[in-house]
Amino acid sequence: MDADALRGLLLDVASGRVDPDEALRRLQRLPFADVGLARIDHHRALRQGLPEAVYGPGKTAEEVAVVVAELLEGGTGPVVLSRADKTQVEAALAVDATGTVLGRTAVWRRAPVRSERVLVVTAGTADAPIADECAAVLWAHGIHADRLVDVGVSGLHRLLADMDRVQDADAVVVVAGMEGALASVVGGLTSAPVVAVPTSVGYGASLDGVTALLGMLASCASGLTVVGIDNGFGAACAVMRQLGPRGADAR
Repeated sequence: MDADALRGLLLDVASGRVDPDEALRRLQRLPFADVGLARIDHHRALRQGLPEAVYGPGKTAEEVAVVVAELLEGGTGPVVLSRADKTQVEAALAVDATGTVLGRTAVWRRAPVRSERVLVVTAGTADAPIADECAAVLWAHGIHADRLVDVGVSGLHRLLADMDRVQDADAVVVVAGMEGALASVVGGLTSAPVVAVPTSVGYGASLDGVTALLGMLASCASGLTVVGIDNGFGAACAVMRQLGPRGADAR
C-alpha cells in the first residue's frame, strides 16, 4: 500500500463507501503479511516510495508463486519478479496471467506512465543483460527508458554522435564493465543524475567487475551514484528515488 492508496482508503471510509471493518481488514496486512516462508513487506511503499520486489534466485517456483500472489492480493503498485528462470515465471503467471515478461523480469500492475526521460547507456553488447534488467524495472514504474548501446570509451566517437540524447535526459544510467570509465565520461557531460552500474564483464584484470566498481567509485565526475556489480535492479530503484514520486511533473 502506498500513500495514495492509503489516502484513498481513508477518504472512502469517511464518505461511507467502505465499511470500517473492511478498511481494518485491509490495514491488518500492514506492516507485513506472514506467509510462512516469508514476511511480505506491504508497508515498504509507504516508507520508502517503492514496493517490495521478488528476487528469483534461491527460491523454488512454488515459493515465488506464493510471494507474488501475496504482493498482488495485499499491496498496490507494481509487482516485480527479477532474475527469474522459466519455471519461476510460469508458476507466477499461473497465479495471475496478466503479467508482462521482459527477459528475466516479470511485471504485474505496471505504474501509470511518467513523462521523465531516462537514458540507459551500455559500454558494450555484453553489458546488455544488466541494462535489460534496469530498463524492465523502470518500465514497471512507468518509465519507458531510451537505450544507447555499445558506446564504450575505446570508440568514444560513438557516444559523441548521440550527445543530444545524453544531455536531454532527466537521468542517465551507465552500465559498463572492463575498467568502467564510461561512467566518468557521461558524468562529465550532463547535469542530470547519473547512476553507474559496474558489470562483471571483462578480462582477467577486471576481477569480475571489481575493477569497474572501484573505477566508478573513484570517478572525478562529481555526484556519481554507484550501485553494486551487475545490479540493474538497484540502478532503476536509485533513479526512481532521485526522480521522486512524480519527478519532473512535480517540479
